[in-house]
Amino acid sequence: ASRLCITPSNRTGFLCNDRATCVPASQVCDGTTNCRNGEDEQEKLCGDLPHSLPPYLVFHCGNPAHWVYADQRCNGMNDCGDCSDEMGSAAACPPCGPAWWSCSPLHYQYCACVPRTRCRDGVQHCASWSDEYLC
Repeated sequence: ASRLCITPSNRTGFLCNDRATCVPASQVCDGTTNCRNGEDEQEKLCGDLPHSLPPYLVFHCGNPAHWVYADQRCNGMNDCGDCSDEMGSAAACPPCGPAWWSCSPLHYQYCACVPRTRCRDGVQHCASWSDEYLC
């Protein structure tokens, strides 16, 4: 049976043996037991990352040497390092939501969207400085 589940925050997750607890993908094999019986940290699951993980928990970055957990795709952060988890065709992310400002970024912490909470904070996040003057 598949252990794919969707967390309350609408992210990809791993279903524990109790068939009720849905552990966010990025908390699987992180050294902390989230399932009551520890199945999210078992050797057969975590022994050879990412190959030992079920495919639905893994997102392959544009650079074949890199991967991130599936719940890190489209989270606004540049987890892959090349923005392929935020802007790539494989990621298929929705456009920036209302809590985000869209720009072509300078800093690789973000990719296409900057949190609106960072607008006019005295730090340049967009190459055009639009986050400081327009946002």
